[in-house]
Order: sequence, then structure tokens, then C-alpha cells
Amino acid sequence: MTATATEQTLPRWDMTVVYPSLTSSEFVKDFEALLGAFDDLKALFNECGIERRETVPMTAETVSTFESVVNQFNAVLTDLETMQAYLYAFIETDSRDAVAQARFSELRQHLVTLDQLETRLTAWIGGLDLDELATRSALAREHAFPLAMMWIDAAHQMTPPEEALAAELYPAGAGAWSKLHGDLTSQIDVRLQVRPGEDEQSLPMSAVRNLASDPDRDVRRRAYEAELAAWEGAALPLAAALNGVKGEVNVLTERRGWPSPLATALHANRVDPATLDAMMGAAEAAFPALRRYPQAKARALGVPALAWYDLFAPLPGTEDVEPSSPRWAWPAGTAFVIEHFGAYSPRMRNLAERALREHWIDAEPRPGKSDGGFCISLRGDESRILVNYHPSYGGVSTVAHELGHAYHNLNEAGLTPLQRQTPMVLAETASTFCETVIREAALREGSGAEQVGILEGSLQDAFQVIVDITSRFRFEQRVFARRKKRELSIEELCDLMLETQRETYGDGLDQSAMHPYMWAVKGHYYSRRSFYNFPYMFGLLFGLGLYAPASEDPERFRDAYDDLLSWTGRDDAATLAARFGIDTRSQAFWEASLARVVGDVERFEHIVERRGADS
Repeated sequence: MTATATEQTLPRWDMTVVYPSLTSSEFVKDFEALLGAFDDLKALFNECGIERRETVPMTAETVSTFESVVNQFNAVLTDLETMQAYLYAFIETDSRDAVAQARFSELRQHLVTLDQLETRLTAWIGGLDLDELATRSALAREHAFPLAMMWIDAAHQMTPPEEALAAELYPAGAGAWSKLHGDLTSQIDVRLQVRPGEDEQSLPMSAVRNLASDPDRDVRRRAYEAELAAWEGAALPLAAALNGVKGEVNVLTERRGWPSPLATALHANRVDPATLDAMMGAAEAAFPALRRYPQAKARALGVPALAWYDLFAPLPGTEDVEPSSPRWAWPAGTAFVIEHFGAYSPRMRNLAERALREHWIDAEPRPGKSDGGFCISLRGDESRILVNYHPSYGGVSTVAHELGHAYHNLNEAGLTPLQRQTPMVLAETASTFCETVIREAALREGSGAEQVGILEGSLQDAFQVIVDITSRFRFEQRVFARRKKRELSIEELCDLMLETQRETYGDGLDQSAMHPYMWAVKGHYYSRRSFYNFPYMFGLLFGLGLYAPASEDPERFRDAYDDLLSWTGRDDAATLAARFGIDTRSQAFWEASLARVVGDVERFEHIVERRGADS
């Protein structure tokens, strides 16, 4: 595709405010200093005897040791955060940058030491009387919640030699399996004749999957069939990788005394089982209403039932609306974000303006740059945002989403790294909220065709996050349960994937055209972090639930909302939600959020019926 003038002028982020370059003396000096800081921290731990003890006597020396160790640990994490973000900035925008890759590989080797030190600190915290410590140390009071979480973690640790061995083996165990998945899937080439009469060509898997949004159904079907064939060809090593990761997690879960991998995921996300049950129960109850969306889309596309390869198809008449609209070009699109952020909050508007003025955003698609988008905290209240901007509402929505993460980072500025350990369920709160602000504005101001495209795109996302995420959640539960007995075959993994898809998608999709290899597609299954799925649903529905009080009383809401964002690493989800009168353990809250999505389904059905009557 030939780049337009607009695409050619898309911004790149500015990292020279940190270091002039990767080879500069300033960078080299700080990089070596950081590696030295790991050694200094280890020496301090050894000197102070930071290791597992049944009971640590609460003396003045203990309090002094605690404050010295935690302060230095936070200092190292602060420097590490900036260094990692700086290196990521080069790697994620040019994967062929050999200097950045080499430096990051070198840093990663030293992170094993940091993991081991964190394990030792957690074990030592487990021997402290935290209540008594809090009466004698302001630092302990300021870190009350993360210390309480570490105290629980300490109760689930193996012996120190076992924990040290687990950390050392991770790069050659689950870490290696995860790397295999990433390397293999990023290099799969798919042979495909995209359209009749064209030559067959070799395309990267990402390009083939992108054809799922092609307006031609035959192209979508061809791409889907070619994709499944490619996954089938790569299934043997990927099944081995999945069995390896899940087998290791099962072993470590049992050794650490957790009842299940799900229990560890709930603890890591600061969510209790009652909250998860309430959310998942409300979602399942909403499935029949939500399935009316793909059923209506099938009618709009003129097909009996939506196949998997139709999920992301554009609606007839909306294919060319977004790209042709100058309102979504970069200058106008970002101005739209600034305007409507400002309508909610001057502080949020200022953040967006600053991000553009100070070149926080890398928006230009180019070879070697990672796909998708993300936001990373750089230092202080600064962030860096990666997007691959396309002049469409979707492109603008992604910018708003990532700026939401930057706004979250802004509200956590000044806190220590231990205080900013936001669980994934709450990490999407600000991004979902900002996305909703822009979506509501776009729906109010857009043309008829634009409104249809925006509404349908929003429903696509919500359907994936609620329905598809549930299928992934159930799949992972069943894989963990069966992996306790033995490895699962490729056929068994595919059957489990289809089983959970049919349970959740139900009559919303053509049952004969599902995706049995979704277990191979999703890198989340290969992460050391289990159940990298339900937090997305939590983030969406919690964000939607917060939008209601924001609309009713914005003046009162703003300060409380900013305060909530500053506390996401310092309290659990249920306690923070209670500040807004929200009971996350009540199914009624989740039903209210889901009702907003169901309302969009009904609106979409009405539009489809009206367009059908007019045609």
C-alpha cells in the first residue's frame, strides 16, 4: 500500500530526552550502573539476612533494615522501569535493532537475580508482624497493601533453594516454551491465492488474519481456510509448548500450596472468587441477548449464519466510510480526542495535549515495528505510547485507549514501584473509560453510516471481550485440569477449543465454522501468567460501570476517579469499587454494565431492520 501524505507525517516518539542514543556515554554509564545496582542490592540482602525466617523479632534494627531494604529495592525498580521502557522503545519500533536486542538480552539475564531477590524479600516479609511494623514505620504504613499481598505470597513459597531453582530454570522451561511460541508464530508464512485470477503468494500470518475484515466473503473464507491449514502444520511444536507451560504451572502451583492456577490468578489480580463468580454468572446469563448481535449481522451480510470468518467483516455500505473521512486523519482525529477529553476533564485534556506536544506517541506504521498498540510508563509522570495509526474511527479509539493508560500513569506518579503494582483487572479501567468517552462523542456527532460502523465496531470488541473471553477462560480451566493427568494431544486441544466456543457462541455462529486452533493463536496461553483472559472482561464491564456515575454527576466524580486510579496498586478491586457504591460481588452490578452492551445490540438490530426495509 502506498503511504499517503498523512501517513508519511505521522509522529514518532522522542526518546532523546532520556539518552541521546543507545551508544551514548550517558546510556552506557547508566546501564552499567543498573547492573551494578542489582549486585549492590544482593549484597545488602546478604548483609541484612533477608531470607525466610519463621519469625523476625520486631526490634529497632528490624525496622531500620526494613526501611533500608525496601527503599533500595524501590530505587532499583524505578531505574529498571526507565531502562526497560527505553530499550522497548527501540525493539518495538525496529525488531532488527541489534544493539537494542543485545542490551535487552543482557539485562534479561540479570533479571533472574532480581526475581530471586524479590522472592527472598517476600519470604522475609512473611516472618514480620505487619501490624506492629506499621505502628513503628511510616514507610510500612504507606506500603500496607503490597506488604499484605507479599505476606500472603510468602505463605505459598517453596523452600528457598526450590524457589531459587525455579527462577533459574524458568528461562529454559516455561520461558523457553513461551519464546518458542512467539518466534514460531511470528515466522509462519501462509500460501494463499487471495482472489481468483491472482498468483498464489506467501503472506505472514498477521496479514492473513487481517483479511478477516475484507469486504469480500470469498476472500475471508479463503484466508480462514489457509490460516487453519497453517496452524495445523505448526500444531505439533505448539502443542508441546502449551503442554510444557501448563505442566510447569501445575507443578509449581501444587508445590506452593495453592488450590489451583485460577486461585493464583485471582490473588495476582486482587479479585476474590465471589467477584469472579458474579461477573461470569452475569455474562453467561447475557449470552442469549448478546448472540442477537451476530445474528443481526448475518442478516445484514445476507448469510444464513455468521461464520467465524465473518466476525470482523465490514457491513455493506460502511466499507469506505472511515478512510474517506478527513475527520479521522491524524491532526483532526487527535484534535477530536483532545476536545472530548476536555469536555470531561481539563486535566485529561492537558495530558493528551502534552503527549502530542512532547512526542510521547509513535504512530507511524513501518517495517520492523510491532503490531497493535500499548502504553508504557517511562519515568515520573511520563509515558510512551505505540500505535499503528490508520485514519479511521478505530485508529482514534486506539489512541484514546492508550492515552487512558497514560492518564492512569499520571495519577500514579510519585508513588513507589511497589505501590504501583496495578493488577490487570484494574489496569484497563482508565483506558476503557477514555475509549467510552470518545465512542459516545463519535456516536453523537457522526453521520448515519459512521454511526453504524462505530456501533458495530464497538459491539465487535464487546462481543469478543465477553463471549470469546469466556470460551478462552473455560478452555484454560479444562486444559489445566486434564494436564494434571497427562499431556493433551493436538486433537484433544482442538476438541476442547471447539467445545468451549460452541458453549459460548451458541447459535450466534455457524457451528461448523469455528476456530479449533485458537489455542495456538493466543500467546496468552503460553505466558507464565495464567488466565490472561477474564481480566479483560472485568476491565470492560468495570469501566462501563464507572461511566454511569461519571455521566450523572461529573463534578463529583472527577476527583474521586483520579483518586481511585492512584490507588489501584494499593487496594483490592472490591474495596476500590465500594468507594463508588459498587458491589463487585453482586451480580446486579455486572448485569447493569452488560445491559449497556445489550442496549447497543438492540440499537444495532433496529438499524439492520431499517436498512433492510429501505433496500
